[in-house]
Amino acid sequence: MIFSEYTICIFVVFFRITASAGIPDVVTKSSEASDISSNTSIPLGIDLQPIDDENLGVGRLNLDLDPNIGIENETSDCKHQCVWYYQCSNGSINTNGAGIINIREKDLPCGDIFHVCCKLEDVSTSPITPAPPPVSRPKGCGYRRSNGIGIRITGDEAGESQFGEFPWMVAIFKNVGPNDVSPFPKCGGALIHPQAVITAAHCVTNKAHQFLVRAGEWNLNVASEPFLHQDVPVRSVKIHHEFYSGALFNDIAFLYLDKPVELAANVEVICLPPQNFSHRAASGRCFSTGWGKNREGRDGQYQSIMKKIDLPFVPRDTCQAQLRKTRLGNFFNLHRSFMCAGGEKDKDACTGDGGSPLVCPLEGPVERYYQAGIVAWGIGCGDADVPGVYVDVGQFREWIDEQMRFNGLETGGYVTD
Repeated sequence: MIFSEYTICIFVVFFRITASAGIPDVVTKSSEASDISSNTSIPLGIDLQPIDDENLGVGRLNLDLDPNIGIENETSDCKHQCVWYYQCSNGSINTNGAGIINIREKDLPCGDIFHVCCKLEDVSTSPITPAPPPVSRPKGCGYRRSNGIGIRITGDEAGESQFGEFPWMVAIFKNVGPNDVSPFPKCGGALIHPQAVITAAHCVTNKAHQFLVRAGEWNLNVASEPFLHQDVPVRSVKIHHEFYSGALFNDIAFLYLDKPVELAANVEVICLPPQNFSHRAASGRCFSTGWGKNREGRDGQYQSIMKKIDLPFVPRDTCQAQLRKTRLGNFFNLHRSFMCAGGEKDKDACTGDGGSPLVCPLEGPVERYYQAGIVAWGIGCGDADVPGVYVDVGQFREWIDEQMRFNGLETGGYVTD
């Protein structure tokens, strides 16, 4: 049942990224460009400008994109008692036993979508709508939960993912000091082992920064989700030895975590393809996930709830031909470390999605995926017939295995049966 009287409004700190005036529509997909040297020779015309402090702002963004929604009060407006949605018997009966949450509800008196304002006499210790039950974990990597975990999200009109739908997705934050974490992810990444993440190299090149990985995240502005996220510092960063920051060749990095995360319903590992794997469009549409901007430029807004974008795989020759029609020109050659997906109007990864996984369905098993790519760069965001460019993970499987063995980690967790 939908609690239609509630609204979601969101406070978020956002960062603006500006491209060089010479080539304004070529963008990397990380939330910051300052970690790539602007002095590097860039033959592809990819010009990454460090962030201008004057452009940093603290904004109140309506991530619901509904002009009728106002800004939520920081304090609770509930005149009774705020309890979990499944503990209030007043109008929350759900006969199929699964919780249903509408992410576009109006007026949130308890501050988030998972709590409701309930009269004391209606508070139940035996929930009418049950709490999310223990969820059995499928054996193996790469299982997508397309119906969410325990609760079903409705009102997902802007590509929001279900809670726990992509359990391998992690947010990578920049630590700027002791106990001081940037409020918005610098990049995304994918969990390939309880103690290992792969992401884009351009996200983590600044050796002065420390990083923190958050697994199991969904809504950046809600701390009390049914299954909690897990924060783990990054112990070490290994950037591919052939990474070229000027044109983002071999744009992959391996993050070794300070300790393993605990695998759970909302925290799982993704499968990896074998070395030199050949992607096939016939296997179905792929998904890119993240909290990046919904469109290019200053009008674009970072997302609070993890978004998902379904994209077609684009063959290499087709991608190169389409990119040659852009500012890259007729002589552009797509490097062997890249693959492509997308090219559909208004469907693309964008600024802030750098390092996030592109996952494609495995042939045979239902709802099981492997990581085909890593969000790298693109010409603008969401233009028709302009695919997004991704790191081809299949070109780096042996390198990933090497990093795993160096850190004493087993490689069998991301291998398909």
